[in-house]
Amino acid sequence: MKLIQKLGIALMLCVGAASFTVSAEPLYDKMRGTTPLLEAPKPPVLGNAINDDVRRTRNYPQQPPVIPHRIDGYQIDKNFNKCMDCHSRSKAEISQAIPVSITHYQDRDGNTLGQISTRRYFCVQCHVGQDNVKPLVGNTFQDVDSVILNALKNPANSSKKH
Repeated sequence: MKLIQKLGIALMLCVGAASFTVSAEPLYDKMRGTTPLLEAPKPPVLGNAINDDVRRTRNYPQQPPVIPHRIDGYQIDKNFNKCMDCHSRSKAEISQAIPVSITHYQDRDGNTLGQISTRRYFCVQCHVGQDNVKPLVGNTFQDVDSVILNALKNPANSSKKH
C-alpha cells in the first residue's frame, strides 16, 4: 500500500512540475504594443486637448455633445461644478456658452426642477473632451444622415433585396 501511495505522490509531483513550466516566449497584446502582458508599459506622453471651441457633429441621436475646450483643473464635485460658471441657463447669455439642455433640469419622472438634477450634475459622466490622437483601431462608422444620403445617391444599392 505504501508503494502505491509513494508512486501516486511521485506521479502528482511530476504532473505538477510539468504544469508549472513557463514558456520562454512572453505573451503580448496588440493594444499594448511591444510591452509583454506581465510588464507595466511606459505611459504615453499626454498631448494637448483640442481647445478650439468648435461644436462637433454628433454621430447619433441623443449623443451627448463633446467638450470643445480644456477642462484641466475644473472642480466638479458635490460642492461645486465649474462648468455651471458658463453653461448654466442664467449665465450662458453673458458667457456666450451653450446652455445645458432643459433635460438637465428634470428629475427621473420628468418634473422640472429649479436647479440641475443630481442625475445630470457630474458633466464628465457623459460629456468628454477631445484629444487629437491617432485612433487605436480602424473605424468605418457612418452616421445615419450619411447612410441616408449615400442611399439617395445610389438608388440601385438601396433597392437590392436581401
